Amino acid sequence: MTSPPRSAEVEERAKRVKALFMDVDGVLTDGRIHLYADGTEMKSFHVRDGLGIKLMRVADCRVAFISGRASAAVQQRGEELGVDAMLLGIEDKMSAYESLLEQFQITDQEVAYVGDDLPDLDVLRRSGLSFAVADAAPEVRSAAHVVLRTSGGQGAVREACERILKAKGAWRID
Repeated sequence: MTSPPRSAEVEERAKRVKALFMDVDGVLTDGRIHLYADGTEMKSFHVRDGLGIKLMRVADCRVAFISGRASAAVQQRGEELGVDAMLLGIEDKMSAYESLLEQFQITDQEVAYVGDDLPDLDVLRRSGLSFAVADAAPEVRSAAHVVLRTSGGQGAVREACERILKAKGAWRID
C-alpha cells in the first residue's frame, strides 16, 4: 500500500482540475432511497453541495454525475444546478468516465472524482484527484487521494469543491 499524498501534492493535483465528476447516491445524498408504493422515490440533497457545484461551474470547471441508478430526482437536481452531463443508470462507470473525457476533451489528470462505494474504485484510481466521502467503504477511503471530513449528503461535495477552488485561487470570500 502506498502512503497518501502530501497536502502540497494534493494542492498541485487540484490546480490541474478542469472537471469534477461524482457518484450520486452516497455522495450527493446520504445513500438512502425512499421508495413509495406508487413507484416514486424521494432523495435529499444538501444545499451546500449545490452551491459548491455552481461555484465550480462559475470557475469554468465542467461537472458530471456518473450514477448506477437512474432517477428523476437526480435528473431534476442536475438540471437545476446546470450540471454539464448526467450519466444515470450506468453499470460500467469506467466506460462512462472515458466517454466524458472524450466529450470534454480532457485528460485523467484534469479530473477530480468523488465516490463512496466499490463501483467507484476504478474511476477513483484513474482520476487525477480522487475524494472519498467520510462514510465511504474502507476500500474507497484507502484508494482516494483525500478522505473528506464530511459524509455523503452532508456537504461532502462542497468540501471537495472548496479544496479545488482554493488551490486554483478561485475561492474568495470578500
